[in-house]
Order: sequence, then structure tokens, then C-alpha cells
Amino acid sequence: MKREVRELREALLDLTGVLNRPQPDAALIEAAGVDLDRALFPLLARVERRGPLGIVELAELVGRDYTTVSRQIAKLESLGLIARCPSPEDGRVRAAVITDQGRAITTALDAARQKIVEGLLADWDKEDVRDLVRLLRRFADDALGWVKTL
Repeated sequence: MKREVRELREALLDLTGVLNRPQPDAALIEAAGVDLDRALFPLLARVERRGPLGIVELAELVGRDYTTVSRQIAKLESLGLIARCPSPEDGRVRAAVITDQGRAITTALDAARQKIVEGLLADWDKEDVRDLVRLLRRFADDALGWVKTL
């Protein structure tokens, strides 16, 4: 299993490298036809999918510093893409929620991402795609569970 773990680590490092490069984000934003700073759209997507979210929780989800996320959320709010409201769990916390305008942007980004990923998987068997989704989701869930114990 040592070899497999090493190969998995290398694959994850390669994938992380691709995801952290500015060019794929810029290409996605261009394909979606939206005007949005590429540093902001991962936050917007997380708020849309998991919101309402407080700044601390959002910072943990995206692996960024609290103060950076706070400034970026303020920018998204000024653009009308998110709004702030009392958190359902703790009324003292102001949580970020997606607005209709923000949802329109995430919908456009999702459609562009769908086309890009479909192109990447075009030569894959459907069963391989299903296996990838199932196993990657399982691995991500286990990793998230482990991180919560730290």
C-alpha cells in the first residue's frame, strides 16, 4: 500500500497544482462570460452551496486566512453577490448568503465548468466516471472527517 499512497499523493499534488493555477480560473470565468475577480469565485461558490456561512467557517472551508476572507466577503457584498444576515446557529454571527445576482454568476460558472469537465472525461467509460465520483467523494469525506478531529 505504500506505493499506492505515494502515487495518490502525487496525483493529488498534481491536481492541486492545476486547481491553484490562475489560468484555469481565468479560462472558467471567461467561458462563463462573467466579470468576477478569480479570487472571489471560490468563496461565492461555497456560500452558494453551503450557505449561510460565517467568515470563520468559510475561511476554514477554503483554506484561507480569516482576515483575507473577511475582506473578500466585503467585496462580494459590495458587488451585490452576497448579503449578510444573522447566522441561523448563532445570532451574534453575521453569515454570508447568496443573492439572486450571485446565483446567476454561480449558475453561469457551473455551466462552463460542466462543459470543461465533460471535455476532460469525454474518452472515459461511464462506469469509470461513476467510480471516480464515488471514490473521490468517499476520500474527500474521510479527509474532511479527519481534519475535524485535529
